[in-house]
Amino acid sequence: MTLIARLLLLIAIAAALMLLAAGPGTRLDFWEFGFGFTLMRWALYLGAGSAILALLLVLIPRTRKGSAGALTMTLIIGLATAAVPLILVQQARSLPRIHDISTDTLNPPEFIEIAPLRADAPNPVDYPGEEVARQQREAYPDILPLSTDIYPAIVFDHALATVEGMGWEIVLADQETNRIEATDTTTWFGFKDDVVIRIRSSNGGSVIDVRSKSRVGASDVGANAARIRRYLDALEERMQ
Repeated sequence: MTLIARLLLLIAIAAALMLLAAGPGTRLDFWEFGFGFTLMRWALYLGAGSAILALLLVLIPRTRKGSAGALTMTLIIGLATAAVPLILVQQARSLPRIHDISTDTLNPPEFIEIAPLRADAPNPVDYPGEEVARQQREAYPDILPLSTDIYPAIVFDHALATVEGMGWEIVLADQETNRIEATDTTTWFGFKDDVVIRIRSSNGGSVIDVRSKSRVGASDVGANAARIRRYLDALEERMQ
């Protein structure tokens, strides 16, 4: 049984390595993101499978002798590896399959300077319409414009500084139109998501709209909504 325990441990380690390589390999262009997702799926299967078999062997008294350490490590590594993609899958299933989020769904800010950068992207630059807007309102009712009594020109400076603080790549910063376009590259997979910020005069103050859109993928697993929340929270704090 020691040989079987070691084999299961090797499988669990292989699953963990698949999981760890899935994102960075995609970001470094070693493979397409689809293959990265395939690695995560196999990491889930192998991690869960090795953990289940290790648990079964641990429960059999005669198999624990000389194998308890390897089986315990397999159980820990396998469960931890399987948990990551499983959580992501469950999160994806709980959210709508949309990837274009805007604080203004009736008149969303347009991507202009960024549009050529998305020419080859699977997701077109245009806003997809009312069906996506409806799903957004149901899933993310808190994604709304930010209003302030501060003059637009001053808000623009704060908005640009906030973009810089977020570490996004600035594509456009036009103070005449009070528009900012930027690209945020995700940490693990290196996905490029685009953001446009629009500042308009309103009742002696300003209203700020933000739109965030993924270049690839049917579902963003809530990433664009989370990005807008982080940005508006940081901007509001900066303007206080």
